[in-house]
Amino acid sequence: MKTYVIERNIPGAGSMSQDELCGAASASNAALAKLAPRVQWNHSYVAGDKTFCVYLAEDEDAIREHAQMSGFPADTITEIKTRIDPTTAG
Repeated sequence: MKTYVIERNIPGAGSMSQDELCGAASASNAALAKLAPRVQWNHSYVAGDKTFCVYLAEDEDAIREHAQMSGFPADTITEIKTRIDPTTAG
């Protein structure tokens, strides 16, 4: 599985209530259940009018299929090649 960041333009995302976020997560989970094990949702960041979602997937097509099924856009899909953090310096 490859790791991807998906940028989604969702007007008002940053001001969604907890109930609205719960509904969004439920819609995503329903689509994921149908696509398993081809795609898995790790977590998302919600900021302003966007979400940035981290997924594991076999390919970009699986992410696009999830976007279509869940009703959430996948405006930019970026494969993550590697990860660094403060411990990378040694």
